[in-house]
Amino acid sequence: MKITFLGTGTSQGIPVIGSTHPVCLSNNSKDKRLRVSVLIEWDDYKYVIDCGPDFRQQMLRANCTKLDGILFTHEHADHTAGLDDIRPYFFRQGDIPIYAHRRVINELKRRFDYIFEIENKYPGAPGVSINEIQNKPFKLSNLEVISIDGLHYNLQVFGFRFNKFAYLTDMKTINDKELEKLKDLDVLVVNALRETPHVSHFNLEEALEFIKKVNPKKAYLTHISHLLGFHDEVQQKLPKNVFLAYDNLQITL
Repeated sequence: MKITFLGTGTSQGIPVIGSTHPVCLSNNSKDKRLRVSVLIEWDDYKYVIDCGPDFRQQMLRANCTKLDGILFTHEHADHTAGLDDIRPYFFRQGDIPIYAHRRVINELKRRFDYIFEIENKYPGAPGVSINEIQNKPFKLSNLEVISIDGLHYNLQVFGFRFNKFAYLTDMKTINDKELEKLKDLDVLVVNALRETPHVSHFNLEEALEFIKKVNPKKAYLTHISHLLGFHDEVQQKLPKNVFLAYDNLQITL
């Protein structure tokens, strides 16, 4: 299984438009972060988790010429706003499968009604096949995926476990029952927004404490804001098995 970090930034990305913050002015490519997403590949299958406003740029950069489906963690714009850009895949492949909570599917229908239209559909619009997921395992092609339920402030969000890899973003609260699903991981990816507390995201201290509880062999931090600091400086302060993810980083399990 190969994981490509398509984006590792928070909702505004880095650099933030018009910002003069030193991290936003950095020349280090690891300090430039598109909105958060990953590409997961195994056998001949390719799935993306979340489809934000940078989706087109990310797919071009990753040279991803097919797409077997999109999993959505939740409905916020930085995770869904790129859905229209599935059109090239739709034109080649037909309807693109999407996997999401019913609430998220309903929100996508509201925002992208023309994609979900059945009668009198505009001929240039893409199409999707809907797969509603719940807090239980489901199949993606030949692989079982385990849903991880959490809260983003008071909004339900899903994380996902693929064999010994788990991906969580925009998490603030996860109960002990869900933690049990994260035992015996080789790699955990989890959000770490900044050093100071935030109402709906783990800050760095909370993310590191969560990693201690889960105890994976390795952990990668994502959904990072410019307020966390320079990539290279933050990395030097992290435990030996914890790494700041960065855009276009690839890991193989």
